Amino acid sequence: MTGTAAQPTGTTRPPDADTHRLDVAHVAGDAYTVEVRGHRIQVDQPADAGGTDTAPTPTELFAASLATCVAFYAGRFLERHDLPRSGLRVRAEFTMATDRPARVASLRVVIVPPPDLPEQRRAALLAVASHCTVHNTLEQPPRTVIELAS
Repeated sequence: MTGTAAQPTGTTRPPDADTHRLDVAHVAGDAYTVEVRGHRIQVDQPADAGGTDTAPTPTELFAASLATCVAFYAGRFLERHDLPRSGLRVRAEFTMATDRPARVASLRVVIVPPPDLPEQRRAALLAVASHCTVHNTLEQPPRTVIELAS
């Protein structure tokens, strides 16, 4: 599964064929809309943080990206082995760091396999799901550039 990376706006270099782009636009208050390949996702902040709580926070989407990537890889594993996906679930939990800079301190992802998953397939399912694109990216962080458009 490939990810979608933000392409800096206003740069002079042309995007590579492998560059994925998304755009974020302000909606109102602390709410923003993300456009990815014609899809729209909204983010906001909880009311106690000054937002209107109309959508998940960017940090929640970060954890959701990992959880859904793990689910996708687990589901494909099940499909390849002619096992049902019915009942497959993934839960993510995260804690925020208490010091600066603001960041996620820990992430925990729990795969709830389908009830009929044979015992001999459990370790392989975990191994495959643990190597999803998002997890690999967290394990080997990309070079990240944040810049102002000219």
